[in-house]
Amino acid sequence: MTEKEKMLDQMIYDANHDEELKKELLRAKELCYDYNHLRPSDEEHQQELMKQLLGKIKGTFTIVAPFWCDYGFNIEIGDNFFANHNTVILDGGKVTFGDNVFIGPDCGFHTAGHPIDHETRNAGLEYAYPITVGDNVWIGAGVHVMPGVTIGSNVVIGGGSVVVKDIPDNCMAAGNPCRVIRPIN
Repeated sequence: MTEKEKMLDQMIYDANHDEELKKELLRAKELCYDYNHLRPSDEEHQQELMKQLLGKIKGTFTIVAPFWCDYGFNIEIGDNFFANHNTVILDGGKVTFGDNVFIGPDCGFHTAGHPIDHETRNAGLEYAYPITVGDNVWIGAGVHVMPGVTIGSNVVIGGGSVVVKDIPDNCMAAGNPCRVIRPIN
């Protein structure tokens, strides 16, 4: 089994020494670099580069530079997607965004995690668990979503939150750790 297959199967993998993953990572970093250095008015090339980078794009989208990701191929965005400045997606695991998702500035989606055991961690091994964001979700500024989290549909995540557990549909949630504040009708 290759390190990429291990990564996609949510197993411990080595991204630091595997030539295939290093090549994929470099490809994504180069595309992000090119994207982040386009003129803001060059929307045609912005769209073109994102279509090369991301795994699946359902419809219209806006991603404000700078934007960074690890691989790109593990990111799927729904229709009417908006990500503000400084969005970072560590997509060793699949990251799926539904329709009508709005992301504030300085947000991170981190599928990557590291073993607690220091010897395993120091050897450069890691794991990646998927992140899923439903439809009609607004994520405030400075939010960090951690490995394995699902955010339901019709949700607002308050700015500065750290989302470490699943958030159900139809609610407002905030805090560190993020928790449901109230339902949204």
